[in-house]
Amino acid sequence: MAIKRQPTLLEAFIPVIFLIILLSINVGIFGDDALAGSNQIVLILSAAVAALVASRLGFQWDELQDGIVKSISSAMTSLLILLLIGSLAGTWLLSGIVPAMIYYGLQILNPSIFLFAACIVCSIVSVATGSSWTTAATVGIALIGIGKALGISEGMIAGAILSGAYFGDKMSPLSDTTNLAPAMAGTDLFTHIRYMAITTVPSISITLIIFLILGFTSGTSATVVNTEEILFAISDKFHISGWLFIVPIAVVVMIVRKVPAIPALLAGTLLGALFALIFQPDLVAGIGGSATPSGMFRGIMTSLYGDISITTSNEMVNELLSSGGMAGMLGTIWLILSAMIFGGVMESSGMLKRIAKAILSLVNSTGSLIASTVFTCGFFNVTASDQYLAIVVPGRMYADIYKRKGLAPENLSRTLEDSGTVTSVLIPWNTCGAYHSKVLGVATGDYLMYCFFNLISPLMTMTVGFLGFKIKKLVTE
Repeated sequence: MAIKRQPTLLEAFIPVIFLIILLSINVGIFGDDALAGSNQIVLILSAAVAALVASRLGFQWDELQDGIVKSISSAMTSLLILLLIGSLAGTWLLSGIVPAMIYYGLQILNPSIFLFAACIVCSIVSVATGSSWTTAATVGIALIGIGKALGISEGMIAGAILSGAYFGDKMSPLSDTTNLAPAMAGTDLFTHIRYMAITTVPSISITLIIFLILGFTSGTSATVVNTEEILFAISDKFHISGWLFIVPIAVVVMIVRKVPAIPALLAGTLLGALFALIFQPDLVAGIGGSATPSGMFRGIMTSLYGDISITTSNEMVNELLSSGGMAGMLGTIWLILSAMIFGGVMESSGMLKRIAKAILSLVNSTGSLIASTVFTCGFFNVTASDQYLAIVVPGRMYADIYKRKGLAPENLSRTLEDSGTVTSVLIPWNTCGAYHSKVLGVATGDYLMYCFFNLISPLMTMTVGFLGFKIKKLVTE
């Protein structure tokens, strides 16, 4: 039997350095399409490099494989939740729940307090859809046009849009990053969301106050034709009713009563399907191909597992009203599996432990540990150019460190989102920064200083860490 030895710090960093370099090349070549699969391949190749280093340390393949299986098993609950999230998004779209949220949210818009209202509208839409990208590409484009008519700076408008969009992206159970962070840290979805509110609610509150103050110095007279067109397109296609909110309220009640995530999401999915049959029978029949029982069944099943698109009279609304069902989550699941393969090899070979030991030597408090996590996430957003990898890699690196410091995993998952998710849009060459800049037609440098939520969030999480406020400890049974 080969004699194992502990890796040196340089050996432990070899796979990480390889990962960063190859990801930078990969994103440069593929751009936004890097998430379609090439980033996942890079993670697997990095795992292969880690395995080669591990073999030189005396580890056998069977040991590394056991580590990979154990790593994937730890994320299995999160993978099941992601599949349910895809189904829930489909039935909530088809039933009119998501369109109703957008419909009522847009009516909050008031030209006299445009920036404040724009941030709130984007927050509501992003919570409903779970996507900052979709929010920016639909409602965001409309708000840019309205804001220009008001004579407000494009940078300010984009800052308000992205602040609200990323707040909703963080707090929505439909968001892939909101599911990814707890999967990497080792906690569950709803615990993560509840714990994240400790830093996220103050951050968005400060942001809204700033936009309210800025709004009073901007012009306030303009038409809101674009918004009216969107409202008409939604109401013309869907039966919009306040009764539709029974379903999300029921899910929120289950979350508050600490019903486990999988049963709560399954209940929300099935209620969404029931409400689709009650409120939107014509749409269900259209998706299924006929109004017969078999056609209605086909329509509901399609919303659960596959692509559905609702066509209206407004192209922006058409982009918003689409879902990929369970199948739409397979790309994110693939990313998680690839990350867990990389993390499994790194953990079982002792390389993550060696990196953790080096980091721990520089950390002397909970605040400094959280601060180092924030800077690590920012480092990966700059170098790896992708928000998912800014969550995945630091998540695997720091998970054991937080446990060894006696900190509950939700501390890590919250920090990953407070830094990895929100700062990605501030980097021009990051996939998020490049995407939003192109979609909104505003340069990253122009909106960066007005993305107050994105700038405040990492500062807030570090402040909470150094103050020791609401830092949950691990409970030893």
